[in-house]
Amino acid sequence: MRQNPEILEDVQMESLNTLRVSARARFFVEVESAAELAWSLEWAAKGPHKTLILGGGSNLVFAGDFRGLVVRMAIRGRSWERVVDHRATLVLGAGENWHEAVLYAARAGYRGIENLALIPGTAGAAPVQNIGAYGVELCDCLESVTALDRTTGELVALNNAECRFGYRDSLFRHTPGRFVITEIRLGLSRNKPLALGYRDLQEYLGDTPDSALNALDVAEAVMAIRRRKLPDPAIIPNAGSFFKNPVVDVAQFDSLRTQHPDIVGYPQEHGIKLAAAWLIDQSGWKGFRNARVGVHNRQALVLINHSGGSGRDILALAEEIRKSVEKRFGVCLEMEPGIVAGAGSL
Repeated sequence: MRQNPEILEDVQMESLNTLRVSARARFFVEVESAAELAWSLEWAAKGPHKTLILGGGSNLVFAGDFRGLVVRMAIRGRSWERVVDHRATLVLGAGENWHEAVLYAARAGYRGIENLALIPGTAGAAPVQNIGAYGVELCDCLESVTALDRTTGELVALNNAECRFGYRDSLFRHTPGRFVITEIRLGLSRNKPLALGYRDLQEYLGDTPDSALNALDVAEAVMAIRRRKLPDPAIIPNAGSFFKNPVVDVAQFDSLRTQHPDIVGYPQEHGIKLAAAWLIDQSGWKGFRNARVGVHNRQALVLINHSGGSGRDILALAEEIRKSVEKRFGVCLEMEPGIVAGAGSL
């Protein structure tokens, strides 16, 4: 085991974010354990230097160089705990590739996260945003996380309720910088009913009976659907869905439906969730391109960096889209990615 990780200086971050935005980190370190993480944060505090915790770089926009320490999470490890009857707990290090972990579980015959296949990023970042897709959210199966509490310097275990999950939301978004997740635990099952209610999945799987399907079948269906609709960041730089699906109250939805009969909405516990992609498409942005950045021609939620645009180019386009949708529908879109600028994250 190495004694301490190496702190590098003036590191180019273009290859470490899926938008392929050019930005430099004054200092950079890759950590492979909770102890290395704690040491790196102590080093930054003595600077003093601001810190940015980096996973797969798939949910952020560099709006400029980062004049502090970027800590890239490379804590690996996959193991099974509490394997009883048809249930088991999958333990993942924060630096594990999320998609590979989904396939690992599905190939082992365990169900619960197969609908979340091909979502870019790392296991440690997944709870922060409470990732979700095709009718499933991470909070549906997450048992607990282990995190370094930077206010005390201690490792703490937070159960599902303590993570305060919501739609694309969690405790970690409301207390930015306090907790750094080092490990997550997922409760999976061999006989849990598959989540096949999403229309795209139903259409893809056709008349195949549920009893003939397993977790890997569903994961492969999700992968095929996502590849048909979404650009591969390795080919077309992007950060995935750039805007959250907004939730409005029933009265506002009824008013919108009167003016726009084709509007897409899904009932939720606290209102109606609108399809942000539909709103953006109807506002004329799908397939738009300027000299450097644009909107994907098959999925209006995805902003692309097709010709070496900067983070500020991406954010300027996002703001134009946001204003356009608000003017047409009276609905305010909220960005999903975090913004990194100057000495810290906004």
